[in-house]
Amino acid sequence: MECVEKLVQAVMEGDDEVAAEVAQEVVEKGEDLQPVVAKLTEAMRELGKQFETFEIFLPEMMCSSDAMTAAMDVFGPKLGASGAAKKKGVVVIGGAPGDMHEIGKNIVTTVLQSDGYEVADLGRDVAALEFVKKAQELKADIIAVSALMTTTMPGAKEVIRILSEQGLREKYKVIVGGAPTNGKWAKEIGADGWAENSTDAVTLCNNLMGVE
Repeated sequence: MECVEKLVQAVMEGDDEVAAEVAQEVVEKGEDLQPVVAKLTEAMRELGKQFETFEIFLPEMMCSSDAMTAAMDVFGPKLGASGAAKKKGVVVIGGAPGDMHEIGKNIVTTVLQSDGYEVADLGRDVAALEFVKKAQELKADIIAVSALMTTTMPGAKEVIRILSEQGLREKYKVIVGGAPTNGKWAKEIGADGWAENSTDAVTLCNNLMGVE
């Protein structure tokens, strides 16, 4: 278990080279990878909380994300073979039409991926119809719309309107987030949920998917 703790530390410290090396050691030692991945996921959740409370900042968060990716790249083939890597669901995420902010969305993407979700990040300023098209293409479970300005908040409502018009509303859960948004507004536009930060986003997605 010493190498597992070393791996967790490498991810927490954002050292991708050490993370890859130690991950290989873990594989060679024949460790059960499922609990190892669970520990790494918990570490990323903790980092997400630290980011939200300004204990760490974006560069540290992204370095840890890279380290997590490096470890998972090593584990990937073994996880697939053992069936340990169980995808929780597919999320399509992007910035609302006209919204040029990405940092918050990027953090949510990172933490969701670390928690076992396949995430398609469409970037910023995404047309409402593009959310719908990508969700159909990927057979997504959840559409997440980020609005960081009051002027772009209507974009989330537009996504829901298009889904309803096309008879697709029941196929996808739509969640929203961003500084000017709140739970009351989310209910008003017919969204399935609202998240204030990345930690809440993971909890919300898990609740919607019925997983832990």
